[in-house]
Amino acid sequence: MPQDDTVVSAQDLPAETLGAGVVKRTTRLADGRELIYFDDPDTALGPDRAVDARDLAPRPETATMRRDVLTGDWVSVAAARQNRAFLPPAHLDPLAPQTPTNPSEIPSLYDVAVFENKSPSFGPALAIATGDAPSGIDAPRDLDDLTAPGLGRTRTSVGRCEVVCFSPEHSGSFGSLSATRARTVIEAWADRTAALSALPGIEQVFPFENRGEAIGVTLPHPHGQIYAYPYITPRTTSLLASIDREGPDLFSRILEFERAGERVILEGEHWTAFVPFAARWPIEIHLVPHRHVADFAEATDAERDELAPLYLRLLRGVDALYDSPTPYIAAWHQAPVHRGRDTARLHLQLTSPRRAVDKLKFLAGSEAAMGAWIGDVPPETAAAKLRDAVASIPEETL
Repeated sequence: MPQDDTVVSAQDLPAETLGAGVVKRTTRLADGRELIYFDDPDTALGPDRAVDARDLAPRPETATMRRDVLTGDWVSVAAARQNRAFLPPAHLDPLAPQTPTNPSEIPSLYDVAVFENKSPSFGPALAIATGDAPSGIDAPRDLDDLTAPGLGRTRTSVGRCEVVCFSPEHSGSFGSLSATRARTVIEAWADRTAALSALPGIEQVFPFENRGEAIGVTLPHPHGQIYAYPYITPRTTSLLASIDREGPDLFSRILEFERAGERVILEGEHWTAFVPFAARWPIEIHLVPHRHVADFAEATDAERDELAPLYLRLLRGVDALYDSPTPYIAAWHQAPVHRGRDTARLHLQLTSPRRAVDKLKFLAGSEAAMGAWIGDVPPETAAAKLRDAVASIPEETL
């Protein structure tokens, strides 16, 4: 374990100032994984960061993905994920700052921290099909290679999976952050989106937060993840097909249609949140920027500034529906790195299976097997309840 007097000086850990005064500092963990600190603009932290002096096992081999010939989807088989932490006690929280008795993943106290996942679904190797590729790496050649026919097709799951720690606290979620801290996380999302999009072999970057044991969360620590995929995901492939069918201005027309209707929950100068016309889940919210923005990296400072308190109000409104926290998946859909960037718009799709205070929607035969959804709650009814819940959140608490 690192001792308290083992630190990296400020000059050894260069600082880069990002939007909103957020400061970025980059270092490495003991096994070579990248660790990035994002300091709040009003941080109480000093510039130094402790060295990760753990004795760690070698990183796992890069996973392999297999093509499902019936759907064309690629399935990554990542056996190392079986070893990830499962609901550890607070004193062994792997996302808390390291202590003499907790050899966690982050050596120093932090505001926001991002690091490469120890047991990734994609990566850790990143390579394209060139002579520079490490031995044993059979990366996708290009997008055409990924759609080629044939049984038994495999490729190495090149890519990257990162953990985004929203706070050093043991429990919470994005909705429990301050507006300043939320803004720091948004800046981290934008920074990492740009960095991951520039890596070889990456086709799409996906920031998300899973919240609640009902969703399958194994750590109560407030955190999210970012996946950098070596392909365009099935959901986005379907979206691009819809844009081809409906027209390149699809998102503009959706926004105009929803803002004129009764399903709007919350509006700002730059963003609107609504329950979509054909919502699948009992709680389903889309949050869309008014301007075309392909991903977080393209969002302006003004758009990021407004998003922080607006998103917090939305999440706290979701929790105000019931007397206990609501499980959800907060999925930030971004345009692919190389396709559809002038038509596919950054947007949030927040979904929850909670259909009543003590009831969850489970995907059974029709939805899970056939993809034919049956909605339990009319979208207009859900929107009215969410609108009232969001309105109950006091402005001064954000």
